[in-house]
Amino acid sequence: MAKNSNRQIEADEKRILDELSRNANKSVNEIAKTCKFSRQKVWRIIKNLEKNNTIWGYVAIIDDEKQDKKGYILLVKRNNKPLDSTLIEKIINRDLAKKSSEAGVEIKNSFYTNGVFDWIVCFAAPSIKHAKGFVEDFNKLFYGFLAESFLLEEMFEAEKCGIVNPEIEKLRDFFSL
Repeated sequence: MAKNSNRQIEADEKRILDELSRNANKSVNEIAKTCKFSRQKVWRIIKNLEKNNTIWGYVAIIDDEKQDKKGYILLVKRNNKPLDSTLIEKIINRDLAKKSSEAGVEIKNSFYTNGVFDWIVCFAAPSIKHAKGFVEDFNKLFYGFLAESFLLEEMFEAEKCGIVNPEIEKLRDFFSL
């Protein structure tokens, strides 16, 4: 296949990914119309992107407040001690996520970073009490491997997953004295 063909495929994939990232609920027909592709081409590209895990899944953006939950962020600094294989298996098997789900805590994002913090976990919980309980469980699970952990409470989500909050005007109230 020629280089131009590979570049064109990548450009076509990017256009479809851009459409899906704006609204994953769009139909194949809508995406095809917007991108000026055939329906079959869009379907084929999406299936290939799912197959090679470029697309992991599809989610709805939910207002946690309307679900009687608040958003929290856990910032974690590890110490220099290497994680043992048992703990790595617990992370990969999502043991903490399963346990927290039973307590009403929903992990939204979890990622490892390079910088001041080594791990960031974004989650929703019914109350600060539930959030602190989750952090306690987290600290117990990783006891001996953590230097510090910090819990932050989200005050207002201006944007989530690249989508501007439809109630962005409420941000004025947040900043008014």
